[in-house]
Amino acid sequence: MNLEIRNNELTIKGYINTVERDSREMPSPQGKFVEQVKAGVWTRSLASGNDISLLLNHNWDRKLGSISQGNITLKEDNIGLHAEVRILDAEVVEKAKNNKLVGWSFGFNANKDTWSKRDDGISRRYLEDINLVEVSLLDDTRIPAYIGTSIESRDNKDFMLEQRFIKEDTEMKDYSKETETRAAKENLKKKLLIELEL
Repeated sequence: MNLEIRNNELTIKGYINTVERDSREMPSPQGKFVEQVKAGVWTRSLASGNDISLLLNHNWDRKLGSISQGNITLKEDNIGLHAEVRILDAEVVEKAKNNKLVGWSFGFNANKDTWSKRDDGISRRYLEDINLVEVSLLDDTRIPAYIGTSIESRDNKDFMLEQRFIKEDTEMKDYSKETETRAAKENLKKKLLIELEL
């Protein structure tokens, strides 16, 4: 992902997805699986003429633009889905300045997919035809599902909008009490040694 900031405008260029490559392992009710987007899927989806939105972290309340607004360009080449976006949103520009943008993701409806198994027993899904709905910039609160990306809501047609990022739980441990206890034990040990010496 290439980022450039000029006059508080952020320009980002990079690959949202590389075709024919496994994603990271993702959880599902049926167990973990990996996913590949077949070559040509992005070209066919973009040819539909749907207006693709640009979001922050798949959040529709944080819409940063769209194809129709003219600040996002998407195309598939021999590597995958490439994006070039221009963003004026002050929060996102600040995240870029502080190295808090970590990658891309995408939200889609699957029209056609096939499944197989890897040698290690993990299921592999092949996306063969999709409707791309949105692409998202991910900040450091998310992990891109696809390595090298330079991502459950329903609508009235009862389609599943899939998002391709992995949520990672963060656990915070407070070591301050442990440090206090350790210091108290050290002080007691010192006192005992002094008493023994006397």
